[in-house]
Amino acid sequence: MEIFGYIASVLIGISLGLIGGGGSILTVPVLVYLFGLDAFLATEYSLFIVGISSVVGSFSYFKKGLVNLKTTLVFGIPSIISIFLTRNYLVPLIPNEVFSINNFVLTKDIFLLLIFAGLMILASYKMIQKSPELQLQAETIDKNKNLLAAGEGSVVGILTGLVGAGGGFMIIPALVNLLKTPMKVAIGTSLVIIALNSLIGFFSSVKNVEIDWKLLSTISSIAIIGIIIGTQLSKKIDGKKLKPVFGWFILVMGIYIIIKELFI
Repeated sequence: MEIFGYIASVLIGISLGLIGGGGSILTVPVLVYLFGLDAFLATEYSLFIVGISSVVGSFSYFKKGLVNLKTTLVFGIPSIISIFLTRNYLVPLIPNEVFSINNFVLTKDIFLLLIFAGLMILASYKMIQKSPELQLQAETIDKNKNLLAAGEGSVVGILTGLVGAGGGFMIIPALVNLLKTPMKVAIGTSLVIIALNSLIGFFSSVKNVEIDWKLLSTISSIAIIGIIIGTQLSKKIDGKKLKPVFGWFILVMGIYIIIKELFI
């Protein structure tokens, strides 16, 4: 199954480079079902893979001046605080056995995967639907919008801390809609925020797990190759047209995880 895992790792990177987000939502299922990691360890690996891939993906946006550092701070600081608190204090509070009913036992791994599946379904909805709310409007940015963006940053941090996903599908709409950021700048800024969130989350909690650095570096390297390919493809292919297709795929994956963990 590992060979399929490495192929999927390339696709994770390509999607990040091509549509600016969404690829990270596949990382945990790939690690759990194709590489055989438990859910909690998979979230830790995912943080590193998504973080290092996003660092590479953001380089071209930096060079083109398509990263807004002020926006990164407004959205990123609350997000970083949330992910640090979630990884170090909230996740350890989840018991290994959450609850049991008759012969069914909801373990910590299943619980995290169900949260992840719910997040996948939400992400798929965001990708499939047409998004008129993402059109840039001529409004003055006020403090309330900054506060809303900071609040959404905190929510993204909590979700990233719980399930190891970058949250680009939430970050980009927030940047465009709340802070009136142009789409290309929103994608570049989103990659920087994802990179900061993921890597800080990883290194803040890595002491709690045993990492197979050879496996992690291999998967990360393959994902980086994918994001380089995706960035090049984005110059020739409109990522917006592929987003709904990718959204339907994620929807099917999310439903599969729920069925597998609860009924199979």
